[in-house]
Amino acid sequence: MTPALRKLTITAHVTFSVGWLGAVAAFLVLSIAGLTSHDAEVVRGAYLSMDLISRFIVIPMCFAAVATGLFQALGTPWGLFRYYWILVKFGLAIFATIALLIHQFAVMAVAAKRVSGSAAETLFSQDFGPLKTELVRAPSLAILLLLVVTTLGVYKPWGLTRYGRSKQQERRKVQQQPDDETPLGVKIFFAVIGVLVIVFVVLHLTGHGFESHGH
Repeated sequence: MTPALRKLTITAHVTFSVGWLGAVAAFLVLSIAGLTSHDAEVVRGAYLSMDLISRFIVIPMCFAAVATGLFQALGTPWGLFRYYWILVKFGLAIFATIALLIHQFAVMAVAAKRVSGSAAETLFSQDFGPLKTELVRAPSLAILLLLVVTTLGVYKPWGLTRYGRSKQQERRKVQQQPDDETPLGVKIFFAVIGVLVIVFVVLHLTGHGFESHGH
């Protein structure tokens, strides 16, 4: 990876990561308003806005942040399996992505469908309470998780993995450039993206789908 491309991927990764965190924060604010407000129009508007933010901002930012982070790891000497902090960060990002998709189809879509066209008293019924609470709890945990991921990226704790030490020793012996393993990294990159796409499609087909609130 050339220095210019490396700077571009870093910029893109930071931008998408910050956008992801900011969108989740906005989602949390609206979910709190939906939980605490006694105005039916505010509640309805909050949940419909949350659905739009989730589908068109949070999910795209999430995929973009994971993709650029993976591309950056595999295209630089950092690698994906050479440092413990990168492995943990990537694992948390994948977990957050899958949890986000499940949350969108299993919780957010249900809430958006329920508030759309519902009578005012329905928005404040007791059986709607647990769903409202879940829509506050989930983004709160998501923000905490994203802050942990950000902290790992800044402080870079822990050291080399066994694989990382092995590759480092090999590189010193034969004086290979880190970019020699790029083809394998590209394969891993597309494999992970393919898995995420499959999960997304399966959830879409088995759930209510993006347009569920309109039915």
